[in-house]
Amino acid sequence: MYFLERLYFNTNYNMEFSINETENKGFTKIEKFNQETTEELMFHYKKVLELLGEDVNREGLDKTPLRVAKAMQFLTQGYHIKPEDILRSAMFKEDYRQMVIVKDIEVYSMCEHHMLPFVGRAHVAYIPDGTITGLSKIARVVDAFARRLQVQERLTTQIKDCIQDTLNPLGVAVVIEAQHMCMSMRGVQKQNSITTTSDFTGAFEKVATREEFIRLISTKTI
Repeated sequence: MYFLERLYFNTNYNMEFSINETENKGFTKIEKFNQETTEELMFHYKKVLELLGEDVNREGLDKTPLRVAKAMQFLTQGYHIKPEDILRSAMFKEDYRQMVIVKDIEVYSMCEHHMLPFVGRAHVAYIPDGTITGLSKIARVVDAFARRLQVQERLTTQIKDCIQDTLNPLGVAVVIEAQHMCMSMRGVQKQNSITTTSDFTGAFEKVATREEFIRLISTKTI
């Protein structure tokens, strides 16, 4: 499990908390990683490197098992986040029943088939039915589902279902455009291919509403 609290490791990979010698009066971002999970991942990644024919004791790889163990916990932290709770943390009554769009949300996820990244943008819209949520919560919901082993099709539907089931709006629309490293770096090796997925509910199933959404996310405003 990935938490926000920084841990430090010595050269033997023992986990230690840092001690601040001076008081920090400003913002501090802290990361914390589950010790048991980290040690187990480190052991297996060391074995992977050995199976690939590498010298795990050379300088460049000495701490690689640790770094990868921490990175994987960060990249899959979404398993320990409840996206519905993110939306519920900032729900407000508001008499607004027009389209709300948060577009160009960066997406960083990992293909579950090859465990290689896919990156792109998500465009999310909903039409409130008396309840709105904080705009940042939409982006956080995208992150919560993206930070897992995923396929783009399921990611698109999960975001849509979460917003629909939690806010109960008049409709939800989600479009994701992404480039998949499993297609670019290996296999068919098509570096310029983009995959687009979409899913809609309620009012967005009407052609006119859906076309307005597509037009608005296609417009460059900034």
